[in-house]
Amino acid sequence: MDAETIIQELVARSRAAQQKIAHYTQAQTDALVKLCGRAIYDNAELLAQEAVEEGGLGNVPSKIAKMKNGMAVAYQFLKGKKSVGVIRVDEDLHVVNFAKPMGVIACITPSTNPTSTVGGNGMYALKCRNSIIFAPHPRTKNCTVHAVNLVREALRRAGEPEDLFLAIESPTMELTQTLMRDADVVVATGGPGMIKAAYSSGRPSYGVGQGNVQVIVDTDCREEYDVIAENVTNSRIRDNGVPCTCEQFVTCPQEDRDIFLDALRRAGAYIIEDPDTAQALRELLFLTGPDGSHAFNVSSVGIPAVELARRIGLTVPEDTKTLVVPVEKIAQEELLCKEKLCPVQAFCTYRTFDEGMEQILANLNMEGAGHSAIIYSHTEDHLLRAGNELPVSRVIVNAPGGTAGGSTLTNGLTPTLSLGCGSWGNNSISENLSYTHLMNVTKMAYTIPDAPQLTDEQMWAD
Repeated sequence: MDAETIIQELVARSRAAQQKIAHYTQAQTDALVKLCGRAIYDNAELLAQEAVEEGGLGNVPSKIAKMKNGMAVAYQFLKGKKSVGVIRVDEDLHVVNFAKPMGVIACITPSTNPTSTVGGNGMYALKCRNSIIFAPHPRTKNCTVHAVNLVREALRRAGEPEDLFLAIESPTMELTQTLMRDADVVVATGGPGMIKAAYSSGRPSYGVGQGNVQVIVDTDCREEYDVIAENVTNSRIRDNGVPCTCEQFVTCPQEDRDIFLDALRRAGAYIIEDPDTAQALRELLFLTGPDGSHAFNVSSVGIPAVELARRIGLTVPEDTKTLVVPVEKIAQEELLCKEKLCPVQAFCTYRTFDEGMEQILANLNMEGAGHSAIIYSHTEDHLLRAGNELPVSRVIVNAPGGTAGGSTLTNGLTPTLSLGCGSWGNNSISENLSYTHLMNVTKMAYTIPDAPQLTDEQMWAD
């Protein structure tokens, strides 16, 4: 059977299932959302094991936490929110908003989050009475399909249309591209090529941008260096450094260089001061193309720090969590200032806060603009500067990078598996993907009683 026929049949099944819930009440809709979230939450241990065994990326505890925290927090976020019928009435403008489904959602799942994406994006699709078809990454197709089937089973047991959740069981690029063309909306998580394909599909699309999370530590945080070092280190090793929210570069006051490095050591980092060893690590992590460009070596993706050290002939303690390399240069002059999909961090210092901001800005402009940055500070002016000046969609204050995905009750960001990066990252949104992005809205406009009648001169008056 050719790709066209396979996808046409999948979309037809999906659309038929979606039509069955198109007029569900809010209570019926929310019950579907809970079924999906619990199916992934209750099977997190099994799915995490399968994801690591099949894909060879990340680690089981991190994937369990991502699924359990992600599903639970997403459910709390969605609970009580309107997504059916009248969702808002603007009394001043006399406009009533009605929520409508978008239809069939195509979800491109990455090898880095092959199962949690099923639950997260699936809950958002169902919240708006959509159906969803998953196109798995070939590297992790089996665990993604299993996750989809677990949700299908939960739907079937509840007497709901199981074809609300479908998957391409033997994914190919042709099948995925055809799905993106035939679905009503595309949610794509993956590399730049896949995101570009989504935006070129001719369908409304939501993609993600590249991460390269920068951290600046202010002088007024000296008493908190141990806590900050723990945050930076433990967040960096989540899923063996694969998530795009992991801290990549840290800069702190120059006078505190040794103090902060000692804090990192206590947190489990191994500091690579030797220039030759640092160069060996660069050569391990980045491959040089014929044109002189550098690409991350996929054979290093998700590799633990101890194994990375072994590969460059470096012996480190077995409990080493991260490898930290102090650098003197930044941006294009230092490869380690790029995104590294493993537990390696670049470290630098600044003489003034202005210089520290220039460092992380230069790194972001090289790679990762639009994604996220972190500031540890209690100085309001510095916090406002970070928010005003950094070209990112999220600035995290005094917290680990992992919280950028919102899968926590400690900040107000939307829990998501798809972090939009705005025009900086060639994305259509500069926020965390939410259920509202998968909702059509009808605005019914009434005539405003006693609306003012203004002359041309009054229209332009200050």
